[in-house]
Amino acid sequence: MTPINNDAQVILLLTSPLVKMNKGDHQPITPLDWNRLASWLHSRNLRPGDLLLGDPGVHLRGWDDKRCPVERLIALLGRGVVLGIAMEKWQRAGIWVLCRMDEDYPAKLKDRLKEHAPLILYGCGNQKLLKADGVAVVGSRKATEDDLQFTSALGARLAKSGKIVVSGGARGIDTAAMLGAIQVEGTVIGILSDSLLRMSTSQLYRKALLQKNLVLISPYFPEATFSVGNAMGRNKFIYCLANQAMNYL
Repeated sequence: MTPINNDAQVILLLTSPLVKMNKGDHQPITPLDWNRLASWLHSRNLRPGDLLLGDPGVHLRGWDDKRCPVERLIALLGRGVVLGIAMEKWQRAGIWVLCRMDEDYPAKLKDRLKEHAPLILYGCGNQKLLKADGVAVVGSRKATEDDLQFTSALGARLAKSGKIVVSGGARGIDTAAMLGAIQVEGTVIGILSDSLLRMSTSQLYRKALLQKNLVLISPYFPEATFSVGNAMGRNKFIYCLANQAMNYL
């Protein structure tokens, strides 16, 4: 994993859980909170990374926000050791991190979502696939065997025609489309709503990851467990990274 710069470190420290949160811990700030803070820093000719240089309280002097008091921000910024441990764990699993201000961050997300594009993308696999055009194939988790066979064949057909399959990694239609493409050595982008760390080492996808035919990404903490909210929120990223879509309910 390429070492992340100070700006990305600050975004991770302030917006990512990094570890399982306990009751009473200072909770990470939301993307909207971050946008307000980033705008305030910019108005003072400061970069996010400047908060790691010297006393952050000095840089934050004058910041007044009831949702994100200075004390909370300083506590979150003080998690440097926790961040180091998390990054080492992710690196062992082949997980990398992209910050919204990085050159390699997918342009489609920034162009289509503007300030609502994820601050951080966690991923593993062939990052270059994120710049290519693809076809989204998504659908029900509760699919019949006929549905799954049809979708697998569709994924394979798209792959053979040179298309990248973009899907959500959920069981049912999503996984069938992805595996259909992978089985004929096609290329796939999977956008996950949970469990990126576990999926990055899964035998289901390991060969495709090693062959650079697959990239798995998530806007959510790599160790996040399933939640309906994250699953629904993930859907817009699937459509934003694709140029066409096929939806099977």
